[in-house]
Amino acid sequence: MNRLSTERRGQVISCLVEGMSIRATVRVTGVAKNTIVKLLADLGDACSDYQNATLRDLPTTRVECDEIWSFCHSKQRNVPEEHEGEFGYGDVWTWTCIDADSKLVPSWLVGLRDSRDCYYFLADLKSRLRNRVQLTSDGHAPYLRVIEPLFGADGIDFAQLIKMYGAGGNDSPEHTYSPAACTGIEKRPQVGRPDRALISTSYVERQNLTMRMGMRRFTRLTNAFSKKVENHAHAVSLHFMHYNFARPHQTLTKRNRCPTTPAMQAGKADHVWSVWEIAALLESD
Repeated sequence: MNRLSTERRGQVISCLVEGMSIRATVRVTGVAKNTIVKLLADLGDACSDYQNATLRDLPTTRVECDEIWSFCHSKQRNVPEEHEGEFGYGDVWTWTCIDADSKLVPSWLVGLRDSRDCYYFLADLKSRLRNRVQLTSDGHAPYLRVIEPLFGADGIDFAQLIKMYGAGGNDSPEHTYSPAACTGIEKRPQVGRPDRALISTSYVERQNLTMRMGMRRFTRLTNAFSKKVENHAHAVSLHFMHYNFARPHQTLTKRNRCPTTPAMQAGKADHVWSVWEIAALLESD
């Protein structure tokens, strides 16, 4: 990997952030598989360090949170007996949040869908905020257990948006993998004084689609899943570096009449980054 130029690294990064698998990236760029894996690991750490230091004192006022499922090594039901209960084998959840105004993703966590990781995730988010925020999550129970002790009863406006679902698709082949139909929603103010008109998880759910489209490891019903949870986390870090700093957001671009990334909208960047600038983070370590 050390023999790759910044330009060659940029080519590899371009493939990875556009949703290509590592093997497809090998075929397109001619770079060896082990070199790409090493680049992903080193760059994932560099992207995580940069965003951890840069995404601070954010002027955010509205945040939406969610968790997105994936798996590593194998599906949960196929985890080998010797690895049962070991993190990194079977179900893996990525906790994400999004600034509803700037579309910035300030914090994420690859872990389990339990109260402990919920606390770590929200504690990291809290450390990055300048202001009191209105936060909306889905109906996942750990949020309710963690929010008030962490932020305080007067430190946040928190609500949950609960979706009700009907029966799934019928038995016809075209409906085999169709999700159940959403039959209604319920907005539940939980802490503080959340504005009911702003209780929504639409942006963070759309961000979930961006993740599945931009990271091959999140694609459903394929064999492109991560074999190691460490590489999974590195891919998430690179994805959000590209999303926050290098990918102009369509809504922001229309609003500002010039290419605008979430980091620019949040005041954390003054231009659209290139993939070569992302690659150069390795040289600045």
